[in-house]
Amino acid sequence: MSANPGAAAPLYLGLDLGSLSCDAVLVDDAGRVAASAVVPTGARHAAAMERARCEALGAAGVGPEAIAATVSTGYGRERVEGRTAAVTEITCHARGIAALLPGTDVLVDIGGQDSKAMRLGPGGRVVEFAMNDKCAAGTGRFLDAMARAMEVRVEDLGALDATATGGLTLSSMCTVFAESEVVSLIADGADVHEIVRGLHRAVAARTVALVRRVAPGEDLAALRVAMSGGVARNAGVVRALAEALGHADASAVSVPPAPDTVGALGAALIARDRCRRSP
Repeated sequence: MSANPGAAAPLYLGLDLGSLSCDAVLVDDAGRVAASAVVPTGARHAAAMERARCEALGAAGVGPEAIAATVSTGYGRERVEGRTAAVTEITCHARGIAALLPGTDVLVDIGGQDSKAMRLGPGGRVVEFAMNDKCAAGTGRFLDAMARAMEVRVEDLGALDATATGGLTLSSMCTVFAESEVVSLIADGADVHEIVRGLHRAVAARTVALVRRVAPGEDLAALRVAMSGGVARNAGVVRALAEALGHADASAVSVPPAPDTVGALGAALIARDRCRRSP
């Protein structure tokens, strides 16, 4: 959670209800982040949304009366009561990354249950997008399942990847088959670090296929690529994606300081923009 004590009312709320987390961001009239909160979604979506909203308001030091407008996004966006509008996560992530990393050509958003690639134009306008929404392969849930199979914390995957050589390749990205393969590799004595690197390389290969769909015929190494979503906190995935795009340095893929709240930020900025346009 973060806060800016200098934020002034009115405030605009963005709520992003995802499969793994519910994210809330409050911005002021200048578009500055006043506060943010990330809470687990769990099984009770309404409770998660209310907790995220209350935590953001508490961090900003204001009450609900300070909220001038609310825009919801994510797969649960239609469930937010009292919203000003519900906007797709593609539009919100594009708006958020345009504010954080202007000039981004392609945004890769890897969330809990789907992956997306967006080709952006001036001002974060979405020119084209592609998504993997029929299978959890390469998403946050996929990595969670693999971490459980290896009996490690999902937050530690990036560090485990750092010392691997990258020689191991997985044959399947299906969550069920990949989990079985990981268990077999462990039983055969394979190094966990190498298994993790293999998983990250597989996620990157799947992600680059999405990037090629939104930027056909373009030199991928010449594109300014950024990542959003919780998986962007995994430094191993970022490194693997940079390599798959043709870079030797992971910094070629830009990641904002709070990648999991990019969608909520975009929603909050859209809420502010809509209020400004209202008579």
